[in-house]
Amino acid sequence: MEPDLSRWSGDGDFTQRLVDALAGLPGLAGLRVEDAPASATGAGYAFLSNEVYVAFATRERRVSTRVLGLVPWTRRVREPALTLAGLEACLSARDGIGPPDYADEGMLQYLRTQRIVQPYQTRGIKLVELVRVFAYRQPGSGPHGAGPGSRTP
Repeated sequence: MEPDLSRWSGDGDFTQRLVDALAGLPGLAGLRVEDAPASATGAGYAFLSNEVYVAFATRERRVSTRVLGLVPWTRRVREPALTLAGLEACLSARDGIGPPDYADEGMLQYLRTQRIVQPYQTRGIKLVELVRVFAYRQPGSGPHGAGPGSRTP
């Protein structure tokens, strides 16, 4: 799987580490990174906000049931190979990423800060990086197949 980085400026060391970790996971079918409009810069600080959208791969399994309690019937059920809770567990175990600062059923949020001191400066810049990870369905995956930007789990 090749991540879509066309809407991302490339700013943010933590975002890059997160993208590298996500690109190696087998349960993902799609990955897209975008700059969020909340990014800002001021005197002595820089606030970066990035959004990461992940689409989970699906797997198919067979479920045996009975129609009217008499006729045996086998139907195929498609389910995601990974969930957002499973993704949280995978990322929490990784060095350099760790557990998210906030998590719910539709989003993982990481907030990282670092102080950057240039050799020619006497004062440094505080860099605050906010990264949100959303799950989305692949376009065409269902009747309401939503893409990145829709924030639909």
